[in-house]
Amino acid sequence: MEAAHSENPVLDALLSVAFKLHPQTVDLSLDRLERLLSRLGNPHRKLPPVFHVAGTNGKGSTVAFLRACLEASGARVHVYTSPHLVRFNERIRVAGHLIDDDALMLHIRDVLNVNANMPITFFELTTAVALLAFSRTPADACILEVGLGGRLDATNVIENPVVTGIAQLGIDHQSWLGNSILDIAREKAGIAKKGVPMLLSRYPKTVTARIAEVAGLVGAKTLVRGEDWDCALYEGQLHYRDAAGKLSLPLPRLAGTHQYDNAALAVAMLRHQSAVVVPDSALRAGMGWAEWPARLQKLDKGPLTERLPGDAEVWLDGGHNPAAGRAIADAFRGHALAERPFYIVLGMLSTKDAAGFLKPFAGRATAVYAVPIARHEHHDPAELVRIARETGLPASTSSSVAEALSEIARGSDRARPPVVLITGSLHLAGEVLAANAQAPV
Repeated sequence: MEAAHSENPVLDALLSVAFKLHPQTVDLSLDRLERLLSRLGNPHRKLPPVFHVAGTNGKGSTVAFLRACLEASGARVHVYTSPHLVRFNERIRVAGHLIDDDALMLHIRDVLNVNANMPITFFELTTAVALLAFSRTPADACILEVGLGGRLDATNVIENPVVTGIAQLGIDHQSWLGNSILDIAREKAGIAKKGVPMLLSRYPKTVTARIAEVAGLVGAKTLVRGEDWDCALYEGQLHYRDAAGKLSLPLPRLAGTHQYDNAALAVAMLRHQSAVVVPDSALRAGMGWAEWPARLQKLDKGPLTERLPGDAEVWLDGGHNPAAGRAIADAFRGHALAERPFYIVLGMLSTKDAAGFLKPFAGRATAVYAVPIARHEHHDPAELVRIARETGLPASTSSSVAEALSEIARGSDRARPPVVLITGSLHLAGEVLAANAQAPV
């Protein structure tokens, strides 16, 4: 668990105070947060209709599509996501706008005062900050992204969402969620609530059965892709269907075929609730409105990317587990990589499966440049080089992303400008966006 920082010295001090309350050993529980929320007047019970999203990969993108479609309908939307990339404020979007420093400091002070120095995790405390901010500003909808797991995640204090959804599942955070996909599915399914529809993506039958079992115990109705709803790509469009009818949608703005699944899940969630009216026209518009930084984001020309020749492409993705590696590698199948060199600049936290992430790129990348991640416990670049070479990928170390890009530029052929993918960590992605003057807004 890493502390959050801010260039605003007062906000930075408040975040530091909040982080120091984080217990040395953490037992995942909702008790601490529920006690705090009670003392704050239960702001989690004063929210507009809540859309709750869990998953290993794709939950943030699903949130982005939900937000885009709701805002295209004219709704004002609160959004809570994690982690942030550049500024902590990115986690809390109040009625359509990132929370500003003054409002954030006010809410943090209020929460810290009420908490009275009691031990509480940083995520629990900042979730309380978000819920308090949301309860104090009118809006038409609220979207909450699960931070870790689902059953004992801080966002699961919400008692009556209008709909829940589970995006793609994979192996990650094993020390908290279990080592098998069935264990992880059980934890994610813990956001199920009595009488609330739960939309499921496409999983192996055993995984779907485990989720349905958990949901059934609390009286939630599961709506399974391929049975209760579905979506397919043909004739250049996404064709969605459910019991209410069919809908043709433009392809999503977000890059990668895996985004078709995330967009479809968002549409399914919106069509299986009645608290907020979202016309078909807004669903279509949302496909093009959605933005989600550091998820196959093509970087603009900036202080960092200008190190490369003019026609080079630089892509950024914060993916950091094997399932994300497969999705990112698949997204580059459409590139003419046989005609242009393809480089990977990689930095990963020490807890992540670097070999599993890199395996889908075997035989497809020209070289890997391994870099450190500032202020975070990360795989030593030399270790990443060893793993990459064992996977069959040429690799070397660089002291930073900037140095890696400079090295790539020195070996570039102007007739064959390189394609560069910077990946492996959302923390690294935040460094890159800051260095390239592309902080999220």
